[in-house]
Amino acid sequence: MHGRRRRSDRMAVNAEINVVSLIDVMMLLMIVFMITAPMLQGGVDVQLARAQGQPLQAKGGVVVSVDADGTIFIDRQAVSLVEFEGSIKAIADREGRDGVFVRADGRTTMDQLAPVLAALSANGIPQAGLVFEPVGRPR
Repeated sequence: MHGRRRRSDRMAVNAEINVVSLIDVMMLLMIVFMITAPMLQGGVDVQLARAQGQPLQAKGGVVVSVDADGTIFIDRQAVSLVEFEGSIKAIADREGRDGVFVRADGRTTMDQLAPVLAALSANGIPQAGLVFEPVGRPR
């Protein structure tokens, strides 16, 4: 009778959930999102001009970037000035829920930036936000 267990000798049921593996998955997802979130910002890599005041955050609208060479980008796609003038209205109507944000390199001249702003105004987008870095923030 030693091989048999009595009803009172049975092991108690363990009703706990092992959350260690769930925490591991959560931490992994958090690290993935922390790494990919900065990459989701639209536009190309430019050294933004510095100014005092409250900068605009380019989040949900169309991002137009002008680099130091005067190359125009719509989000990450390089376009010529003629292509920009012909397509910005349709792109802004389709994707510009929060407006159009212009990110110009700090070394961009007004001769390079003025045609972009004029094309925006000519296509019915007079309220383009200029994105810049605050003065006290390190690059």
